[in-house]
Amino acid sequence: MKRLGRGLLIALGVIVALTAGAWFLLQRPDIPYATLEARYAYPDSRYMDLPGGPRVHYRDLGPRDAPAIVLVHGFAASVQAWDGWVKALSGSYRVIVLDLPGHGLTRTPPGYVLPANGFEAVVDTLTARLGVSRFTLAGNSMGGQVAWTYALDHPERVERLVLVDAAGWPSTRKSGAAVFNILGNPLGRRLLRDIEIRPLARQGLHAGYVDPRLVTPALVDRYVDLARAPGHRDILLGQRARRIATAEDLSRIHVPTLVMVGQEDKIIPAADGAKFHKAIPGATLILYPGVGHVPMEQIPDRSAADLMAWLAAHPPATATP
Repeated sequence: MKRLGRGLLIALGVIVALTAGAWFLLQRPDIPYATLEARYAYPDSRYMDLPGGPRVHYRDLGPRDAPAIVLVHGFAASVQAWDGWVKALSGSYRVIVLDLPGHGLTRTPPGYVLPANGFEAVVDTLTARLGVSRFTLAGNSMGGQVAWTYALDHPERVERLVLVDAAGWPSTRKSGAAVFNILGNPLGRRLLRDIEIRPLARQGLHAGYVDPRLVTPALVDRYVDLARAPGHRDILLGQRARRIATAEDLSRIHVPTLVMVGQEDKIIPAADGAKFHKAIPGATLILYPGVGHVPMEQIPDRSAADLMAWLAAHPPATATP
């Protein structure tokens, strides 16, 4: 019995040691911003210091006297998500694309806590400082949630609204990306704070992009690297609850609205797009069979052409006070 007890203790000690060793090997430190900017900044990248601490990375392209379009990325994404649309739109429109706090190359000071309306405030202040008083606002996923929330709170500034697989409706369905299911658990968020997330990132990207050929090593590297920017993980894992979409609230949006949905979206149910279409008066719905969560990346040329045709057919509505 003593030998058995001693054997169990030894085995337990080995397990603890291996677990501790594995945990140590999985730790991933922050990547300095200088390194990330060298890898992922554009020749035309610009930065703006905003009240409260964020130093926002953005691009501002196209004719300055053209109608403006502001593009807002989704959770854990960055300005790169819009490259296809930027290329297509910037010949005819002024295109402003930005990294939200906790994302991309946007910096925040140590201890920064994202306010409840922090993303919308960044959009509002950045565009105002750039002298853009009214604009078309487009967002994907979480960025779509930012877009319709901003349209409700600042109707006088939004000319047109574009929701691309937008988030916001309450759902009990588990996401096809395991990382979002883990994020729903406090312990899961704590574990994700320090460990290697590459396998989860790869699985989530496969769920979002649908076409496996698009999930390249470079794409996975970019998501993983930018998530390790100083301060990003605290913001990504500590976001507050955002506004929930309701038909009553959305019925107050009275600007031309385009809802674009990939029918194979495994992150947000395609049925949610139909809810936005139904709730927003006069909205237009475009469904893409065989397309996932990011139509602007999976089918950039087709989705950008559809957007430009819709913009031409839907001039801005009069501002709502």
